Amino acid sequence: MRLLIDNARVWDGTGAAPFAAKVLIEDERIAALVPQAETLTAAEGAERIDASNKFLMPGMIEGHAHLSFVDVARGTQLGELPPEEHTLLTMDAARKLLGAGFTSACSAAAAKIRLDVAVRDAIESGLIDGPRLLAASPELTVTGGLGDGRRLHLHQESFGIAVDGADEMLRTVRLCLREGVDIVKLNISGDTGTESAPNEATVMTDGEIAVAVEAVHGIGRRVAAHARASESVKRSVRHGVDIIYHCDFADSEALDMLEGVKDRVFTGPAIGLVVNRMAQLRGDNTPQGRIFLERLKPLYEATCRTHAEMKKRGIRIVVGGDYGFAANPQGTNARDLEHFVTHFGFSASEALQAATRTGGEIMKRGHELGQIKPGYLADLLLVDGDPLSDVRVLQDKNRFAFIMKGGARYTPCNAAPHIRRVEATPPA
Repeated sequence: MRLLIDNARVWDGTGAAPFAAKVLIEDERIAALVPQAETLTAAEGAERIDASNKFLMPGMIEGHAHLSFVDVARGTQLGELPPEEHTLLTMDAARKLLGAGFTSACSAAAAKIRLDVAVRDAIESGLIDGPRLLAASPELTVTGGLGDGRRLHLHQESFGIAVDGADEMLRTVRLCLREGVDIVKLNISGDTGTESAPNEATVMTDGEIAVAVEAVHGIGRRVAAHARASESVKRSVRHGVDIIYHCDFADSEALDMLEGVKDRVFTGPAIGLVVNRMAQLRGDNTPQGRIFLERLKPLYEATCRTHAEMKKRGIRIVVGGDYGFAANPQGTNARDLEHFVTHFGFSASEALQAATRTGGEIMKRGHELGQIKPGYLADLLLVDGDPLSDVRVLQDKNRFAFIMKGGARYTPCNAAPHIRRVEATPPA
């Protein structure tokens, strides 16, 4: 397949100003990128698309994906889903994410051990459509921690696996690694709504974290952490965790530690769920609704304060907002760019870089993803509108002239399966 994208306004993902250019795609990669005024003889005989008045950018990369979180209202609903139905719903979420302009995704946890793995492998084999995916384990938590849905009188599964002590941790981590995950997720701190493990509590011990990281790094894979509490951030850094999500209540010492490892570590605020839940709760006048809103306010304020400071320090931050709950459904992920601009003080260009170039780095493929350069994979968005003037245009799927992943073109559609593959047109 050879395709010339002509007369495009190209934003290449580096943060440089867009420029008029033509891009030649050969098979799955970018073969050439030249200013529009130059002649590109290599494009002779290629199919041509006139991209006049359109914005060409790298495909977006979701840095905190939960494809198996299938728009449920509560976590235990994920445990109630049989694996067969859950797999189909996860495949559907993958199509929705690709249809939203996200051509890659780094998972922040699966709801069952093999869900991400099975969907990743199906995407890679071409069996189903979806973004390039790094597969994660379920959230390994502690008894009473975030993701432990059990009670003494009731055994119910959720999205986490409770492990206590180094031996249980090591056995469970090895099980996840055996089943093929790329990333093991640890819930080192608590969260809002988890009464026995609140936001600012660090519930996982040094010994539990250390044994997990040693086992995962021993075979060259990575560890991600849910870490809202300041101490949980510090423990993550000390033990070599690779991806540290949230970091909301990080104090000055924790921020200094993050800055000291900023060339190794990635972070992601996942503010989308918090913002959406707060918006919904403002209209909830029940006592429970008012209580939960009051709990979320300090979390929101801490998140904004912390990530504005992290941005100043040059700590790498990826987009991704815990999409996959009823308040924050799959396929609406592009709202995160608006959140970065509105709540963290990013410019539109900085938000786009977080969603492209930095995303390519968290995928461990910064040499071929997240930018428009010769030799890079042809993961591209052709947009009717200017995201640099208003990042919200990326929330409108009808603005995508096409979504390209590895040279294959897709267009969004309003009905299942959410995207339609475009067949190449033979050149005249």
